[in-house]
Amino acid sequence: MMRNMGRCLYCFKSIDVRLTWRRLFFLEKDPVLCEECSSKLNVISGPICPMCGRQSEKAEYCTDCAAWEKHPDYHGVIKKNRSVFQYNEFMKEVLARFKFRGDAILAQMFSEPFVKAFHHHFDKSMILVPIPLGEERLLERGFNQAKLLAQLLQLPIIEPLRKTDKAKQSKKSRIDRMKTKNMFTVTDPKQVHGQHIVIIDDIYTTGATVRQAAKQLMNAGAKSVESFTLVRS
Repeated sequence: MMRNMGRCLYCFKSIDVRLTWRRLFFLEKDPVLCEECSSKLNVISGPICPMCGRQSEKAEYCTDCAAWEKHPDYHGVIKKNRSVFQYNEFMKEVLARFKFRGDAILAQMFSEPFVKAFHHHFDKSMILVPIPLGEERLLERGFNQAKLLAQLLQLPIIEPLRKTDKAKQSKKSRIDRMKTKNMFTVTDPKQVHGQHIVIIDDIYTTGATVRQAAKQLMNAGAKSVESFTLVRS
């Protein structure tokens, strides 16, 4: 068989791909990352927190989730979160390019593992709700990274949430994130009523964002809310 030359989506180095019959007939996709970049992506595996999906030594609630479940406003608002990758220095740089430098094509880096993980953890009949950006941030970036990730799943998407808080979550401390007032409103409750929803976002840090969104969706009549994120910090 012949060999095909591609380029890594992240570092742009050449990828030497052996052209097999499976690739020739589109049964197997060409890699989009070189081996070096691919090896830096840490897929979550082994024991996890049953609520937020954080990798741990034991399959028990992490400190954050134990605190959230005692919170009178957020107890039980979300059934579970699952994420694909662990946060590390490489992922930090990838997310910076993806979100803050407008490199939207990098969403294709995650397509295969993101879709595979979703179908492992969630029912394909569920409705997707990407976490929205504020109007200023959307104009600044030109795209919503959560919506790009949701589109990879090729399932129904609704956008009933509006973000009201202009402050960047990334600039807030862990404690501030858990104390901040709810930054979302639901603009169209009819879209939400009676639906089983999966919130889509790029990163789960403390769980404040997905729980605030879930709280508003449940108040609007959603039957259940879960969340799926690319990265678990």
